[in-house]
Amino acid sequence: MKKILFLIVILLTINHLSFSQSKNQRYADVSIAAGSGFSPALSYNYNWGLGKKGKFKIGTGIRFTYFAKGRTDLITAPASLTSGEKGPQVLFTENILSNFDTLKVSKIGAGYINIPIHLQYSFSQKFEVGFNIDAIGISFGSKQSGTFYASDSRSLNKSTQTAKPTTFNLLLVSDNDLGSLNSELYARYWVNDKIGIRAGLSFQFIEYTTDKVLTFENDRFRTKNLLPMIAISYKF
Repeated sequence: MKKILFLIVILLTINHLSFSQSKNQRYADVSIAAGSGFSPALSYNYNWGLGKKGKFKIGTGIRFTYFAKGRTDLITAPASLTSGEKGPQVLFTENILSNFDTLKVSKIGAGYINIPIHLQYSFSQKFEVGFNIDAIGISFGSKQSGTFYASDSRSLNKSTQTAKPTTFNLLLVSDNDLGSLNSELYARYWVNDKIGIRAGLSFQFIEYTTDKVLTFENDRFRTKNLLPMIAISYKF
């Protein structure tokens, strides 16, 4: 009897959370973010509607992002150095400024292809708000030379170092993240059944790895950028 009741509860739960096929979304998206840098992005996305009405959606896809910026300060990246911690607690830990080194470069340009995670809520057929964040992928780009300013090394301070975009990208938590990642907070209005206009903010981690291991046994440096963003979506 207990097994039957347990099975009924499971079936009712699945039925409540089941995907609503009629509310699924499949669309392509072209965005441009600009401000402290310039960043176009192209993506293909699929969102699944949950429940009978399908107003809340989860999804994934693939996104190519390119980020370009002129003179840039790349700062020490690993959480173990920036906060002395690893794991979720880095969100609540103060930065250790004495561990921060800087690689100053004249420009950066990184392209990265990632698989994002989407969360979205539809207020109506026309208007919806959402959030997405890159989960895993790869980056590429040319090498850049810059001046390294070391907090704890006279021999390396003001030396010339070479770096290129970190190859592997992985979403963890805050400074625990690896590589280059894009996340967006947005609102979208569907002009018709096919075309939507999306606007919001893009927050991007861009990470470079130096050819040599430098102070504190570190070779990873990043810049964080918050950019206004606008996009056009095409629903299939």
